[in-house]
Amino acid sequence: MGTESDEWEVILGVDGGTTSTVCVCMPHLPFPDNLPDPLPILGRALAGCSNFNSVGEDVARETLEKVIEEALFDAGVKRSAVQAVCLGLSGVNHQKDQEKILGWLRSTFPSHVKLYIQNDAVAALASGTMGKLHGCVLIAGTGSISYGFTEDGREARAAGAGPVLGDWGSGYGIAAQALIAVMRAHDGRGPQTMLSSCILPSLGLSSPDELIGWTYADPSWARIAALVPVVVSCAEDGDQIADEILHNAVQELALSVKAVVQRLRLAGEDGKGSFPVVMVGGVLGANKKWNIGTEVTNSILKTYPGACVIRPKVEPAVGAALFALNFLMKETVANGHS
Repeated sequence: MGTESDEWEVILGVDGGTTSTVCVCMPHLPFPDNLPDPLPILGRALAGCSNFNSVGEDVARETLEKVIEEALFDAGVKRSAVQAVCLGLSGVNHQKDQEKILGWLRSTFPSHVKLYIQNDAVAALASGTMGKLHGCVLIAGTGSISYGFTEDGREARAAGAGPVLGDWGSGYGIAAQALIAVMRAHDGRGPQTMLSSCILPSLGLSSPDELIGWTYADPSWARIAALVPVVVSCAEDGDQIADEILHNAVQELALSVKAVVQRLRLAGEDGKGSFPVVMVGGVLGANKKWNIGTEVTNSILKTYPGACVIRPKVEPAVGAALFALNFLMKETVANGHS
């Protein structure tokens, strides 16, 4: 690793979330419909948040440039070997966002390199469908979003508007509701809850009054969302308030999937058709007795029994690379090249 080689033509996949950013480097595989198992990963790099809505444009750009450079170094290939890059980034919601990121990267890659800028939900979906855009993905980590695509290219999304606009099924949303419950219990507006006696010691605080200073000293989304395991533990130990918070999160997450499926008619006219639902994110997978992912799955299947729930075997950054590979091959075929 780290020794540059001219032997490979490579594809880069980037998954940029609110907590971290991952870039993987894969060889330019000639047959994307017959992928090897395991997939060959030449290099991988990890960096911090690349959501410009969270950390600002300068930090986001520096993070993307750094993670790409480090992944290429880890793979031992030169930048000139790159044929295509797909970046799945949280915070990319409109064409102007895509154009902004493209402007950053065009100074880094020459014009022949294909650049695909998408929301991070696309990378997550592709990680479950091995690069193909069809079905619905639910991401529930620090933030949350549901995103869907039809085979003819239509797309729809639900949630994903950030904590201020109510991603209440997200890790941030769960933890924020728990902090609110602690404050309500403290001043008499709400019932007493085990959350108070568990959250405060976990933060090194002795009083709910100190929680105000802790929260606003650094109100970053990931810092708040890190309290989710405490909320889950309280619910498992029988705390009614924590249990209600998690049940509400399940309803919100399932509702976001159902909204996308309905708008795109992914389940067909009768609602019983088969379609993939890819589920990713720490909120859906890091639970014990109180399993948010299982509860969301049950809610989705109750409404859409034909849904095929997929827990990806590869990470979203690999999904992004497979997305780039598929689209690069389609463009090559369309242009009449073998």
